[in-house]
Amino acid sequence: MSQPIGNGGFRALSRRRRHPRLMSEINVTPFVDVMLVLLIVFMVTAPLLSAGVPVDLPEAPASPLAVEKEPITVTVDTDGRIFVKDDRVTVDELVPRLMATATQGLDERIYVRGDKAASYGAIMRVMGTINGAGFRRIALVALKEPDS
Repeated sequence: MSQPIGNGGFRALSRRRRHPRLMSEINVTPFVDVMLVLLIVFMVTAPLLSAGVPVDLPEAPASPLAVEKEPITVTVDTDGRIFVKDDRVTVDELVPRLMATATQGLDERIYVRGDKAASYGAIMRVMGTINGAGFRRIALVALKEPDS
């Protein structure tokens, strides 16, 4: 005499069996995989983000400038060789290369990076050549002095 009325009891049991129970634990394996891939990507790309020509920059107490667009970098190494971005140029080729690279014309910002062992005269000759061509937004690049 304990029969279910209208077969309702059996439906309720079969409904529970059809839908699996929700998991209440978090699977961190995909998260760890993504983090490891990002770590490798950043480790590979970080060295590429620095300027191409290695120089030993002097230190200065100035604070960094806020720049919205990457400026053109002109580098003078210890031997007095001149580089525009990563390409080596002579003093005679410097102004035509800057004119070709500058998208804003003479208002383009140019950073001059001089190795601290480079000749002061070589760096000033490069800056004078750039200034003589009509560029007015020229800046020297230095490392920030460590806080003591």
